[in-house]
Amino acid sequence: MDTQAPDPEMDMDSQASPAAQGRFSTFRALQTVIGVALLVATLFTLWTPANLFANNLSQKMSLALLTNQTEVPSQVTPTAPLNLHVGIVSGHWGNDSGAVCSDGLTEASVNLTIATLVKQDLINAGYQVDLLQEFDERLKGYHGLVLVSIHNDSCEYINDEATGFKVAAALSNTVPETAQRLTACMIDRYQKATGLHFHYNSITPDMTNYHAFNEINPLTPAAVIETGFLNLDRQILTQHPDVVAKGVSQGILCFLRNETVAPTATPSPQQ
Repeated sequence: MDTQAPDPEMDMDSQASPAAQGRFSTFRALQTVIGVALLVATLFTLWTPANLFANNLSQKMSLALLTNQTEVPSQVTPTAPLNLHVGIVSGHWGNDSGAVCSDGLTEASVNLTIATLVKQDLINAGYQVDLLQEFDERLKGYHGLVLVSIHNDSCEYINDEATGFKVAAALSNTVPETAQRLTACMIDRYQKATGLHFHYNSITPDMTNYHAFNEINPLTPAAVIETGFLNLDRQILTQHPDVVAKGVSQGILCFLRNETVAPTATPSPQQ
């Protein structure tokens, strides 16, 4: 009588002991749970405020659902800030000359030189910068990380105290603490860079109620700085505009980078 030889291709599962089969079933169940958990984590990562309004959210979710559940999802790159823009207003540019000195030097030209250097400093630091005219149409609803307007004071000799710089933040800002911090950063860093002192007792309502403050998005922190007096501070303003610009840009970067700075009291504007 013929005897049938054992089949070498016999299913290994049928030969396994009950204990081994139990361990195998547990491993498969654990593998499934891990795969589902990874998929949920992937979808949770996609469900961020930035992606919630993105046009390709549905595409990303569909791709995630089609991915094999047992595969480890690729690392998701953090979403970059949507708005890295900084606004720099060059005072009087495109509108009028501002203060005019006896030799023809204009405030507008000094402001533009400094503002252009500030723009380059901030670009070098990795920011996108909008160089704006005094009444630039882009100021309407402008939404950026910060906006700073650059001006200078009179060419006329007033007295020996008419030297130094002034800084005023937007009083209408919806977050007063933010405005105070921007002011503190601007004052501290500008004073250290230039050696000029803070001329706090001559800040006027024209500065605290600067027109652009009422035009930009109320969530945009804003300040105006008069970098010096065109009479007694003329040398540093015209011969060392790079130093002046460095003081302005370092004040802005102090604010944007949340650097340590001592609080500065904001004086009441002089009438």
